This record gives sequence, structure tokens and C-alpha cells, in this order.
Amino acid sequence: MILVLVETDASGVIEVSRETLTFARSLGQADGGDAVDVVLVGDVTETVRDQLAAYGVRTVYRVAGEAFAAYAGAAWAAAVQEARRQAGSVLVAAAGTPRGLEVLAHVAAREGVPMAANVLSAAGPAPLVVTRQVVGGAALEEMRLDERPAVLTVAGHAVEPQPAPVPGAADVVECTPEVSEADLVARVVSTDEPEPDLSGGLRSARVVVGAGRGAGGADGFGDLLELTELLGGALGVSRVVTSLGWRPHHEQVGQTGSRIAPELYIPCGISGAIQHWAGCASAKNILAINTDADAPMVTKATYAVIGDLHEVVPAINAEIRRRAAG
Repeated sequence: MILVLVETDASGVIEVSRETLTFARSLGQADGGDAVDVVLVGDVTETVRDQLAAYGVRTVYRVAGEAFAAYAGAAWAAAVQEARRQAGSVLVAAAGTPRGLEVLAHVAAREGVPMAANVLSAAGPAPLVVTRQVVGGAALEEMRLDERPAVLTVAGHAVEPQPAPVPGAADVVECTPEVSEADLVARVVSTDEPEPDLSGGLRSARVVVGAGRGAGGADGFGDLLELTELLGGALGVSRVVTSLGWRPHHEQVGQTGSRIAPELYIPCGISGAIQHWAGCASAKNILAINTDADAPMVTKATYAVIGDLHEVVPAINAEIRRRAAG
């Protein structure tokens, strides 16, 4: 049995939680059809229930109460433990969000088992062997989860969210965990309205055109923006570009920016430092354009063009326009 901690927002189940449900379902199929249940703190709206059913969920363990009026990682962990007890789950998973990572770290510590974070794939069931990102995504590590429950978080965009071939019942069951005062020592006591998040289009784009120091200045993005428009993609930049004030921070890709997983990433004039690679390592294909044939980004790319982006990109744009006209 597999239990998934699901997070929601105003639109329903968030994308990375739907990805985690898809990941969990694939593990269940490999283990002969194990059921996937979820634990959810807060209201289970009709929209949320319909989404969970579409992803094959059997049972929804709903958690509510005064202890959960504000977020507290340890209290959420108590809820996950109680839902796991009721469901009889031997594997607990969550999306690799800040909350998912914190809550499952608490769960693993309470259960006395290791936790695998940022998992990309898994094979099992016994032993369950996972492949996960480490060093900011610069390296992959294999980890065996011999003890039960197995506890893991799934890296964002490790899988495509896919509804189940056969919908689940998504029966809602009330879950009332015991929460101690110690579980509420660290909790959210106030919230402020955040600045608008303008990076959503970049994170979800199927094509991303990247720009680094090689752009040359704030006025060096014209051809790159044209390529972005021609491909129906989004522009992403390296940290040095935002540090120099050439482009806004919400366009930054990397460890301190957005993590992307497009079908095609075209980094232009980006050397590929480890901090930037942490943000683009999940790209399916990389076409690097750089004057340095030994740049890390070039050596890791699927394809590479060695040349000045200010000569190469206009040539690509012209060819795309020519083919579109034909």
C-alpha cells in the first residue's frame, strides 16, 4: 500500500502532487497493483476529489482541526503517521516541495527509517532501489530503502502527470491524529501576501531559450527574444544576467532561480556552472550555443553549436521564418 501526501491550492491538486501520484501509481503497478491512498490537510472540495479520483486514488484521508489551522511540519507529520496506520501503507511519498521535504523528514525521523529526497525513479519492491538527485542535481545517487515504511520525496517534473486508466473511488475518510504541544512549537504564526510569482510560464514551458553573459548587455537579447517567440517558448537566464540587471529575477534558471524541465533547452552563451545546471538538469534535450567548446554546458549538451550566439541565433531565426513561409 502506498500513501501520498497531497498539497492543494485554489485551483485544486498542485501539479507536482499530481506527478507524485503518477509516480506512486507506477510503483504500485510494478508491485502487482498496490492501491494508492492520499492524506490531505484541509478541505476536500468536489474539484479536488474529482482530480484525485481521476489519478486512481482509492481513499482520501482528510485531516482537519484546530491544530491544523496553521501549518506546522511536525503536526502534519503526525497526520501522515496516523493516515499510514489506518491505511496500512508500507511506502510514504510526497512531492519535493518545501512542505513535502519538511514533513517527510519528520515522518522518517519518527519512524526511525532513512528518507530519500529528490527521487527520479525507483525499482523494487524489495529491496526498493531509488535514483535521486544530489549536489543540487549535478550528480545522481542510487539508494536502497530496505526498511519499512519506505519514505521518499519525488523530484519536480521527474514524471509527466498522467491520469489513471481506471479512475479510483477517492472515498473520503476523516483522519484525527493525536497532536502534542511539542508538535506545535514550530508553526506558522502570520502570513503576508507574496509578491506575484511571474516564473510559472518558465517552469512549465516546453521550450526554453537560455541566455548568459554571452548576450553582452541589456540590449543583447533581441535575437534571443525573437527565437523564443518563434518557438513558442520562454526566456530563461543565468544568475550573472540578473545580477548585472540585464533581465528580471523571475527569468533566472538555477539553484537560486527556477528549476525547469522542458522538452528542449537552448542555452546561449551560458558556461554551465553547477548552480545553473541544478536548474536545467531535467531538460529532455539541450542544444548549447557557445564559443567555448570545452564549456561545461557544451560537454553536457545533447547537441552543440560552437559559435557566437549573435551570429548563430539570427541564422536560426531566419531559417525558421523561411520554413514557416514555405
